[in-house]
Amino acid sequence: MVYMSSGIQVETRAQGGLIKSLLRTALAGESFFINTYYAREQGEVWFAPSLPGDISYVELKGDRGLVIQDTSYIAHHGDTDLTTAWRGLKGLIAEGELVWLKAEGGGGVWISSYGAIEEVELKPGERVLVDNFHFVAMDDGLKWEIRKFGGLKSFLFGGEGFVIEVEGPGRLYIQTRSLSPLIEIIAKYLGRGK
Repeated sequence: MVYMSSGIQVETRAQGGLIKSLLRTALAGESFFINTYYAREQGEVWFAPSLPGDISYVELKGDRGLVIQDTSYIAHHGDTDLTTAWRGLKGLIAEGELVWLKAEGGGGVWISSYGAIEEVELKPGERVLVDNFHFVAMDDGLKWEIRKFGGLKSFLFGGEGFVIEVEGPGRLYIQTRSLSPLIEIIAKYLGRGK
């Protein structure tokens, strides 16, 4: 939270009960507690992500939820339930994470990215490859799998490693920048002595 006008009241509680809150905390790195903001009168609440980049609002569509990379979730509204989405061992191989966050129900979600967010609308049967560090979110129900990039030579020496293959129909959100190269550049300078 960056800014809140005087007409707003905040309540902190565990959303979804004890088990769901514990899973969200242990597996997705999210807080056990969720802040809920209520407007007693007309007012504003501003939120900001930890990294510089875009913020997008995504409306939840019908019975389809939204699967979100945990660092891209900012806030939600309406009758939205925030849980975890199992990525399995293939997620551990690709990015070191076993779960993503999952938002379901009515309302919408604000997501963020490092760099710009691009929405890609996939047609039925359309397949795309996304670098695993550029993934932000996707409609729940899209088919996806972690796979190596190209042949063995490309996989070992091409710089991509593992990618996510996603098949439509549905919405896919990607970020234009990846944090890993920035960390590598900063690490070079941190290692230098005075």
